[in-house]
Amino acid sequence: MGAVIALGVVVVGVAIQEALDAYELRHAYPEEAGTSRGTKVASQEAEAQRNPKLKPEPTGQDWQPTVPPVPVDRTGRASCEPVPVPHAGEDDPHNECADEFPPNRYPGMDVLVGGVRFDALQVGVRVLWEIKTHRFDTYSSFIQRTEIEKELKQLLEERRIAQACGYEFVIGVSTQAHKDALQQRNRTFKIVVTGCKR
Repeated sequence: MGAVIALGVVVVGVAIQEALDAYELRHAYPEEAGTSRGTKVASQEAEAQRNPKLKPEPTGQDWQPTVPPVPVDRTGRASCEPVPVPHAGEDDPHNECADEFPPNRYPGMDVLVGGVRFDALQVGVRVLWEIKTHRFDTYSSFIQRTEIEKELKQLLEERRIAQACGYEFVIGVSTQAHKDALQQRNRTFKIVVTGCKR
């Protein structure tokens, strides 16, 4: 008698499991189940329901500070309208110099013009500034030459963009030695000794 009951429980259990499997299979493909009920479900919708595309959660390791998109003019080129953006670096003495010396129209901010980031837009006039506050005169002669070569490429491009957008361009340096070294390579730059300390 016990064997018959045990066998009956197993048979009922198998039947229930088969029914559950069939139910699950029917509902895994709703377009097929829908047609059996007399309704149609688009296969694309069913596919989207089966395989939703979820965006991965950010890990925080690749986080970048938000910067407004560069405005573009009707030709698709970067706009000449000044857009304040957060200072690029966390160099407090440099940022203080850029804010106070010209003085900066947007304290605490750089300005994006023509797709290029400048350290300051001077209050009341159309003058863009690039500020250099490193201790140039303390460098070895080799490092000084290397630094001047690197700066020249940057400064020429920044001046070109500033002038194309109708701005004057001024370079602020901390020391006379830095000004002299830049002017030996290019006398056309407008350079001001700021005296900003590091």
